[in-house]
Amino acid sequence: MRKLAELLPLQFRVLYRQFLLRVVDLEALSVHADIPRFLGQFASVLIFVSVIGAIGPIMSHEALTAAPEAALSFAWRGEQSLISGMMLVVGLTAVICWDSTFPDRRDVMVLSPLPVAPHMVLLAKVAASAALLGLAIVTLNFATGIAWPLLLGSQRDSNWGFFQSLAAYWFTMIAASVFLFCSVLTVQGFTALLLPRRLLLRLSAALQIAAFGLFLGVYFLQPSIPSLLEMAAPENHWFLAWSPSFWFFALFNQLNGSLPADLGWLASRAWIGLGIVVSGATASLLLCYLRTMKKTAEESDLVPGARGWHWTPRFGSALQTAIVLFSFRSMTRSRQHRLASAFYLALVFSIALSWLRSDQPGASPRPLTPEFLIPTFMMMSFAVFGLRGVFSLPISLTANWVWRLTQLHAPEEYIAATRRFLFYFAVIPVWLISALQSLSFTPRHQVAAHLAVLALVGWILAELSLLGFHKVPFTCSYLPGKVHVQVMIGVFLILALVVALSLAELEMRAFNDPLRYVCMIGVLGAATVGLWVLNRRRAKSAVLYFEELSPEAVTTLGLVWLPPSGSGTGPSVHSHN
Repeated sequence: MRKLAELLPLQFRVLYRQFLLRVVDLEALSVHADIPRFLGQFASVLIFVSVIGAIGPIMSHEALTAAPEAALSFAWRGEQSLISGMMLVVGLTAVICWDSTFPDRRDVMVLSPLPVAPHMVLLAKVAASAALLGLAIVTLNFATGIAWPLLLGSQRDSNWGFFQSLAAYWFTMIAASVFLFCSVLTVQGFTALLLPRRLLLRLSAALQIAAFGLFLGVYFLQPSIPSLLEMAAPENHWFLAWSPSFWFFALFNQLNGSLPADLGWLASRAWIGLGIVVSGATASLLLCYLRTMKKTAEESDLVPGARGWHWTPRFGSALQTAIVLFSFRSMTRSRQHRLASAFYLALVFSIALSWLRSDQPGASPRPLTPEFLIPTFMMMSFAVFGLRGVFSLPISLTANWVWRLTQLHAPEEYIAATRRFLFYFAVIPVWLISALQSLSFTPRHQVAAHLAVLALVGWILAELSLLGFHKVPFTCSYLPGKVHVQVMIGVFLILALVVALSLAELEMRAFNDPLRYVCMIGVLGAATVGLWVLNRRRAKSAVLYFEELSPEAVTTLGLVWLPPSGSGTGPSVHSHN
């Protein structure tokens, strides 16, 4: 493999390595960052998801030996879920690489004076994006790409059933991934061609957040259609016609030889759509590299501010207002912060929309149920700890000296400002969403009681997230590989679900027992006050830091100095070994 890589042009190999590493913003990382370990952790998360997805077909082999209708329903549900999950991961990967495939100002200013042809830059960027996309496809289908073809192939009379299912599975996953990735590239490319660069920079942020919300919303809200009767129903025809995941579901069954004749038009849409978006992405990339590289160098990336009267809201003292506004603008203006925050916010809204889909309000108010209480606690957990996770990514390490030189106040005031930002942009928005969702429930005093509990839980989560956080948000370098991300994500999901289930059960019991409810509020209130006092006491003696450093390990050789014995003239050195 190495010898084959050496046959490629040297310019291509150098540019490919640089563009592949630039998927992660190197300026945001600590000087001791372990980037390969950081990327390996996220790859292991996808492998873990793939292994979990492979347990289903292994443990449910009897499902395909049951009645034909039940076997078909089980197989179709699994196929639709796998394709939807693959398209979600690819969609998020495409948004993460939002600006990495097209030329930016740094590419033009650095590479234009060099004897590097534009097509070489284009090929290197496409190869880097394809490598990242291939990594996502392989890791997410590491186990399911074998387990499901084995299960589906075992139901075929042919001896080649497994190999046909294996080829159909991997071709479908690659085709669905290419379709979605090229769709994003097509939208980006033609938007860059049609709009001035200044307007494009303004619109790019909105498109990026909208794409995040679209991919996550479709994944959580799109229903599964596990029977041929439902797919052939006229009322579902329009939905199938505009849902790419069902196109590639039909394509998989067509390649696998198990597609009913009535659904052949869905597979045709997959082939047509794949051809259109690949052609569109190719044309947009070529035109951008031929027409917009000069425009990128000539036009400034800075968007002039609007003239006229400006009003700035107050969030407490002058320092607290400055930190809250700095944090908000960092989260909205920076690509990496906008990306990370949009992910968590989209998760919150997806949970809310998923609950609305599964539990539509009736004509009359209904009593509160655990099915409503649990999502509200989950949304609060995702919002608070998600925003706290975004704090770890700096906006610009080269500008941190401004905060260091202007640190004229006690550290506790900076930490208090961080608490306000968590309240304003995590706790309060989720509380308002839950309050709007609770309008269809009765009695009203139980609804008010739940909102009071939710407010205290949000406050407790905010205080927990501030334990040990002795820095200004978005100003400290990030040290990847410091923790095991895959372990932390799994532990967080399990703990959040367990806490949500426990709180919902306790709250349902307390609704019918005023004394129990008062005790519950008292315990939550005491925990809130205790954590608040603890954070304030720690903040008084805290020292703000702006650089994540790995702990220094001192390795000894086992040598010790011993005083000279007798009348020796010098020290003697002995070893413990």
